[in-house]
Amino acid sequence: MRAVCTTGMVADVVRNVAGDRVEIRQLMGEGIDPHLFRATPDVTAEMEAADVIFYSGLHLEGRMADLFESMAEQKPTIAATSTVRHDQLITFGADAHDPHVWFDVALWSETVESVRRFFVEFDPAHAVDYDTRAAAYRKQLLALDAECRARLAEIPKASRVLVTAHDAFHYFGRAYDVEVRAIQGVSTEAEAGLKELNELVEFITSHKIKAVFIETSVSDRNMKSLSDGCAAHGHKVSIGGELFSDSMGKSGTPEGTYIGMVRHNVDVIVKALQ
Repeated sequence: MRAVCTTGMVADVVRNVAGDRVEIRQLMGEGIDPHLFRATPDVTAEMEAADVIFYSGLHLEGRMADLFESMAEQKPTIAATSTVRHDQLITFGADAHDPHVWFDVALWSETVESVRRFFVEFDPAHAVDYDTRAAAYRKQLLALDAECRARLAEIPKASRVLVTAHDAFHYFGRAYDVEVRAIQGVSTEAEAGLKELNELVEFITSHKIKAVFIETSVSDRNMKSLSDGCAAHGHKVSIGGELFSDSMGKSGTPEGTYIGMVRHNVDVIVKALQ
């Protein structure tokens, strides 16, 4: 069975539920921004050759929306977030939802159901295997969620402020009681304006925030401007470290798995802000 998955986070869920019964092709690797990703002819060919396509959904892969719609007429094309509780989604604007669900580990664990459901229906002879693997992976994720809560609680409440390049961490902030600020909006397609940058400089300076964070899939240009702006106001702010936001780490490393990526982010944040 051949499955095409867009992001590393989606591929990780599919891999844990399906095991060695599926050959996975992940379209977006280390450092790739899914907001800006466009399908090349080679990518389209990969999708056409697959038995099933899994994508994150909620317009994370916004430039591929038409392609997903076209593929859905030919084969199962599944949004992993389709089984996430709608009332738990964060909205912005008139009717758009924040797609960065994976930053709330317990909420992201609900994507396991969309993957399990497909494989049980597609390959009922091995339904028990899929059910067992799905239950085991979700148990791991719920344990990780508890671990995140305990680690982040080590940071004093007043210092629990996360400043990043783009607005990807609101699920994280809501789940783990962290105030979140960012330069760019929810999608990296939206450019940061001078007004927003100056307001964030004022916030960091007045609250004496000591560290900000860059992201592996977003240019650090704006963060350097932010740091320079704080310095001009007499406040030195350091780069607390590099976080994985819209993509995971290199394949074969701990950060190349969803659980390893989350642990890396939490470790970096706690070390910088504690």
